[in-house]
This record gives sequence, C-alpha cells and structure tokens, in this order.
Amino acid sequence: MAKTNFQSIDEYIASCPEETHERLQTIRAEIKRIAPDAKEKISYQIACFELNGKNLIHFAGWKKHVSLYPVPAGDEAFESEISKFVDGKGTVKFLLDEPMPMKLVNKIIKLHLAQNLKMTKGKSK
Repeated sequence: MAKTNFQSIDEYIASCPEETHERLQTIRAEIKRIAPDAKEKISYQIACFELNGKNLIHFAGWKKHVSLYPVPAGDEAFESEISKFVDGKGTVKFLLDEPMPMKLVNKIIKLHLAQNLKMTKGKSK
C-alpha cells in the first residue's frame, strides 16, 4: 500500500492486500446498514465514515488482518468480549485466518453510532 492520497474508499480498498477486500467490503456494508446517513471519506489515509460532522469509525486492511479504529467504550461484558481482539491503543484487529466475528463488529459500529449521536445530540449536518 504505497499510495497515500486516496480519493475514495473504493480506491483505498483496491490498494489493500487482495485477501482483505471481501472483509473490508463487508465492514463497509455493515456501517452503511447501521448508520445509513454516515458519509464515506478518507481520514488518516484509511477508510472512514463521518456522521454529524464527526468521524464515526475508521477501518483498514493489512497483510494478515483488518482493523477497526478506535476501540469504543462499552460495558464490562463488551470489554471482556472484545479483549481478545484489542491490539495496542485504540485498535481492534481481526486476523484473516479466523472467522470474522460479525456480531462483535455490529456492536462496535452501534457503540460508535450511539457515542456520535450523544456527542452531537442527534443533529444532522
């Protein structure tokens, strides 16, 4: 992934390792389904969705994993569920050689959406 001035999420995904493309498209579709008013953009040179003028969630493809950023705050049960996937400060990493935990991905997206709506008081921009 040498290019760093992506103009769209499609362009970003095309630059990622081929084995990540399907998972990245699945994550993208889930974000669109859960937060249909969110807008696609590139932020920090990775895929991002924005809602109400704030970045909602970032996602990226790497050689051996896909990641979501940042790690959302949740209750103790969520913290326990996500702990095996947290890697470093603010990163959720899903290895390509393991099944994608879509229920957890959905929870992550929904937590980001709730936080965004709370921060922006649900106002559309």
